[in-house]
Amino acid sequence: MGSYWSVLVMMAVAMAIAGTFFFLTSTLGPRARNWRKDEPYECGNIPSRPFQQRVSVRFYIVALLFILFDMEAVFLFPWAVTYQELGALGFVSMLSFVSVLLIGLVYVWKKGALDWE
Repeated sequence: MGSYWSVLVMMAVAMAIAGTFFFLTSTLGPRARNWRKDEPYECGNIPSRPFQQRVSVRFYIVALLFILFDMEAVFLFPWAVTYQELGALGFVSMLSFVSVLLIGLVYVWKKGALDWE
């Protein structure tokens, strides 16, 4: 438990600093509101459509697929570093991991989730 105290103290200090900054900006920050500050920001241009429009579900599917394959890269890096020590069993396990992800990619591709219109 002794080695966790430094982590707990660091987390407490980080939360105290974040809370202090939040409190100071909400109390000392400017409160002048106008219609320009309440509009969504579009590079200084007048917005061409309402900002509360619906977002396509395909956007979320692509985002989830990006996270999935990003996590694949996270798992592949340590495997590649320790490839020599893992031997044949490590190779077979990673081959099965990549093949499951490849089957998932082919399935999503065939369903048309990656087709952007």
